[in-house]
Amino acid sequence: MGGTNGGDGMKVFPVEDGVIIKSWCESPEEGALEQARNLARLPFAFRQVCLMPDVHQGYGMPIGGVLAAGGAVIPDAVGVDIACGVAAMKLPISEIPTDKLKKLMGYIRERIPLGFNRHKEPQDSAYMPVRTCDFTMGSSGVIEDQWDQALCQLGTLGGGNHFIEIQKGSDGYIWIMLHSGSRNLGKQVADYWNKEAVELNERWHSAVPREWQLAFLPLDSLEGEQYLDEMRFCVKFAEGNRRLMMDRIMDGVAELGIAAKSLLRIDVAHNYARMENHFGKNVMVHRKGATSAKMGEVGIIPGSQGTASYIVEGKGNLESFQSCSHGAGRRMGRKAAIRTLDLETEKARLDNQGILHSIRGNQDLDEAAGAYKDISVVMAEQSDLVDILVELHPLAVIKG
Repeated sequence: MGGTNGGDGMKVFPVEDGVIIKSWCESPEEGALEQARNLARLPFAFRQVCLMPDVHQGYGMPIGGVLAAGGAVIPDAVGVDIACGVAAMKLPISEIPTDKLKKLMGYIRERIPLGFNRHKEPQDSAYMPVRTCDFTMGSSGVIEDQWDQALCQLGTLGGGNHFIEIQKGSDGYIWIMLHSGSRNLGKQVADYWNKEAVELNERWHSAVPREWQLAFLPLDSLEGEQYLDEMRFCVKFAEGNRRLMMDRIMDGVAELGIAAKSLLRIDVAHNYARMENHFGKNVMVHRKGATSAKMGEVGIIPGSQGTASYIVEGKGNLESFQSCSHGAGRRMGRKAAIRTLDLETEKARLDNQGILHSIRGNQDLDEAAGAYKDISVVMAEQSDLVDILVELHPLAVIKG
């Protein structure tokens, strides 16, 4: 596989005709590494491509990858679940009785649609983003077309790796964590602009091969401005989605007499592109399955179902473009997990820890802990990127 030690556990992979790759993953899978090589060969790639310790192969760009681009934005380097992220809330209690924990799980399932489900009625539009730019809602027409559906998707979890957990922290407090994104709105925006980018790149006879799945939009083009505006709208929508879910959960916490208020809320996105200054240059930083970790910035790194999660503080490591992992990272795909993992073993993993869960059949194995990397290894590999503030262990898990 190659690669040389770059210090602090980071490995360096040179790329012929491209910038270097810096990996905080000791042994990145070949598929992810090949995608990183394509990123490194982009004519606008700046300085290096960074791979976080949870990196694995994605669509076009590896999940757990960070790309800084000069003058361009790549829709598929943001991903289809724009601004997918994690929110965490600390409650002013140190324990939660099992009976109330079960009641809270029931309350959540009743009021937060899971999987492909959505609300039957539009939700409070105050959670929707403000329309700020002249061409918002009129550039592609996607957001305008999806507006009514988006109002019904506010406060919904989604499926796949989305989850809600009640956790006990090493700080002695009970925490609630959830993972969700921009729902179908983000996917529709992403699909539209990736298709537009592919068509434009072919018209321009772009030097970026189509099979790389990295079609781009110039920042100084109308299309680039419009994509970024709609992407930012989806970022705000995803934040509103998570905030509404947390508000609903807090209503349940109060109604059940568990706590009257929360002590702290944190919200972190991990699929987006943002203009930042690195090494003296303004560049469009794409984080796909990666989290911002500026000096002193508080973040969230969730583990897999039944393992620890972490509240962290960034160290501002310049070599990673001030980034860290967004989770544990998959070690096998969903279909492979369903095919190879043992249902009883994965249920026992949670049962033996006393974790309340809803794993019932093989279809739930796609997000089992066995499908993911060891979160303790992932955290050790990025010790130069973040400090751990609180270690969280699950008491109850609700899968999307």
